[in-house]
Amino acid sequence: MAELVLAVGRVLTGLLAGVYLAFLLAVMPALHSQPDDVFVKVMNRINVVIVNPIFMVLFLGAPIVTAVLLRWHRDVLTVSAVVAAVLAVVVTVAANIPLNNALADGGARAAFETPWITWHVVRTVLACASFGLLVLPRTTAG
Repeated sequence: MAELVLAVGRVLTGLLAGVYLAFLLAVMPALHSQPDDVFVKVMNRINVVIVNPIFMVLFLGAPIVTAVLLRWHRDVLTVSAVVAAVLAVVVTVAANIPLNNALADGGARAAFETPWITWHVVRTVLACASFGLLVLPRTTAG
């Protein structure tokens, strides 16, 4: 069972890190070159459609499954992976979502883009770190 949970944790965490990385490397640079009205319209639309069952499984499943791993793996790698996964969610809830909401409520691109990307880099690094820690070999708790 531990190996199955580890495999699921790796898949969910890797996919979530990939979504974040795609935003960082492709979506945000593409939007950066657009006029303000296009940028705001597209970001607002993305922020609506991203909240779907598949993304929510990744977004919530990655930290939950990673935390479940602590039942079998209490090593520094697993604990660090859990901390990174949970912190990525905290950053999203505390920083990115409020910025998304402010933009949707008529906020200006100038007040949104740089802070959103900054916090997005933080959560991307955390998600990638969690994934990287999960793919390393670990010991089984006795």
